[in-house]
Amino acid sequence: MNSFLLIASLALSTLLPALADPPKLPGIGAAMEAVIAKNEITGSVTVVVTKEKTLHLESTGFADVATKRPMTPDTLFWIASMTKPITGTAILMLQDEGKLNVADPVAKYLPEFASLKTPSGKPANLTLTQILTHTSGLGEAAGPAARQAKTLADLVPIWLAAPMQYEPGEKWKYTQSGINAAGRIVEVVSGMTFDAFLQKQLFDPLGMTSTTFYLSDEHRSRLVTAYAKDKDTGALEPVPPRPEFGPRGRPPQGNGGLYSTASDYARFCQMLLNGGTFGGRRYMSAAAMKYLTTPQTGSLPTGFFQNDTYGNRGANYGWGIATCILRTPHDGVGAILSPGSFGHGGAWGTQAWIDPVKGVAYVLMVQRSNFPNSDASDVRRDFQEAAANAIARNR
Repeated sequence: MNSFLLIASLALSTLLPALADPPKLPGIGAAMEAVIAKNEITGSVTVVVTKEKTLHLESTGFADVATKRPMTPDTLFWIASMTKPITGTAILMLQDEGKLNVADPVAKYLPEFASLKTPSGKPANLTLTQILTHTSGLGEAAGPAARQAKTLADLVPIWLAAPMQYEPGEKWKYTQSGINAAGRIVEVVSGMTFDAFLQKQLFDPLGMTSTTFYLSDEHRSRLVTAYAKDKDTGALEPVPPRPEFGPRGRPPQGNGGLYSTASDYARFCQMLLNGGTFGGRRYMSAAAMKYLTTPQTGSLPTGFFQNDTYGNRGANYGWGIATCILRTPHDGVGAILSPGSFGHGGAWGTQAWIDPVKGVAYVLMVQRSNFPNSDASDVRRDFQEAAANAIARNR
């Protein structure tokens, strides 16, 4: 073989893997096409991974209906509260470095919290665990001042000016301010802005090349359009992006500020599925993983299934460090997951769930703004069931 042919052959062999179709599990695409046909969503990207490999990567439907732009594996989504486990991971990485402890008082790192009083007038003495498990009772940031904040530091006095909601540890109530306070603590302890810390310590080494708080023009060219279902006609209508997330000049909010792709987030899931390691690098210790994946909320009912509509499933869930944990499987979206599965959803329908017993993680990317309950959506259930059935048949 002459040198030209040798070079051409080597180039082709390098290119072929990139051109090859991604793996697909049978039945998932059909399940997504069915929910598209019902006008639940316009399209999806679905991923299923094990510790070592991707079992499934498939895009279905449209990222934008008006222009007929198809969903692709690199379509970008606002992942909303799927940011929260990443915030918890950042805190636990700093704990591994000996720079903080989740049992510490928040006031150790944010001194302004020392004067915070509970509704009964007692010193609040909030801990990092409480703000990361939605048991703090901290007030929320709202109003013009919150909308004008440019940094996480700007939000601190706004949280403290809001009345506390309940006595710390009294109950579980989903609280955005606590997660953002944890992001601010990362900044204080690391000496870096929260977005820079995540970029250096997590996103770059994990190869999460499309995960960001701040959208460039290139990112916007890949951004999915969000849709809401019209309650009268059942049609899906486009809705504008959330203005508080994405532009420069806004705080890097750990409660829900990230944009990502399905494949990027699957890398993060693989790291957690591997007990804190990925690609030969350790990101979190076994002790840190235990905090993330073991309920820290005692016997408190937690989660998004705590009413009659969703079966009063509060006792089925616990909360780890910024992560939801399934204690006991239940009908619907919890049926195919093992006890101890953990993950988080996002406001616009994105979901990621890690099942350490079965050794798989399921990542669903859609963009529907008005699901009655995105954690309980039929889209999530149908995806997980189709994936689990396909895996079972292949074993």
